[in-house]
Amino acid sequence: MTDKAIDPARRNRPGPGALLGRVNPAVWLLAVLLIAIVILSPAFLQPFGYMNFLKRAAPIAILAAGQVFVLTSGGFDLSQGALVTLTVIGSSILLGGNAEAVWLVIPAMLAAGVVVGVINGVVVSYLKVPSIIATLGMMISLGGIALTWSGGAPRGYLPDSYRFFGRYILKDVPLVTILPIAVIVMVIICALLWWAMHRTNYGKLLHSVGDNPRAALLAGVPVARVRIAAFVLSSVSAVIAGILLGGFAGVSTDVGLGLELQSITAAVLGGARLLGGYGTVGGAFTGALVLQALFTLLNFLGLPKPLRDVVQGLILITAVALAAFRRRRHGIE
Repeated sequence: MTDKAIDPARRNRPGPGALLGRVNPAVWLLAVLLIAIVILSPAFLQPFGYMNFLKRAAPIAILAAGQVFVLTSGGFDLSQGALVTLTVIGSSILLGGNAEAVWLVIPAMLAAGVVVGVINGVVVSYLKVPSIIATLGMMISLGGIALTWSGGAPRGYLPDSYRFFGRYILKDVPLVTILPIAVIVMVIICALLWWAMHRTNYGKLLHSVGDNPRAALLAGVPVARVRIAAFVLSSVSAVIAGILLGGFAGVSTDVGLGLELQSITAAVLGGARLLGGYGTVGGAFTGALVLQALFTLLNFLGLPKPLRDVVQGLILITAVALAAFRRRRHGIE
């Protein structure tokens, strides 16, 4: 049989090597880290091991899935961590130990998240303040509000009905035996955000705004509204993550410290461009799992927390440098 007799579709079909090359590098890194964890602790393969891992990864996965919308639009949201802290402290004070008020307080905190997102988006879109400055100012303001409101120390407590989302575990679940509610929340929120970015017209507009806002504006794209919506999604994701973290450990004044940088790191690890124009919820989710796997591995090795911060910083620098290198190689400025 000659080459001419070969079906053109088969001749142009990518081989196994090309298909593997399309897999997000974060997936390979996650696989390596998980293998290392299993070697150090074979119990990780038990339902309690991997479900506890997913439970702890849930807040950062939700934060990263929201953060990637802002990154894709060409901005940053540095206020996520402070909003997490405000959610936990504000909820404990508003509840005042009243378990029946949970279903009023949670919507109130979500509404506060929407307000924060709108303010961030308006300041960036209409006042033309760089997002890193606008959200840094919001981070400081929210931190001040939380400390002033609480008097600088944890106040009140979170009733079991509030901590249900972060603490409760379903038992005797087929196939997996146990299933934390936090994992269910993570899957639902990330799935909704994935749908919003990759299956709606909004997602296409978001990528066009991040890639070239001027061209998008000339094409009739409502750039300001697209950016504001991205900040709102990021802020709401921070509130949801705060609810889960409050369920994990109760009230703390530093519960959200550094989480905004973790969410950015996770999104960049997943392939998001810091300059905008590209990002995926799936990639951000995978990047969050990579971070959690790395932190778990460092804990198993007995390394101190400060070293974890050093490693996280190095990962972020490396990921940004590699992303910049790829952009230059492909002629993208």
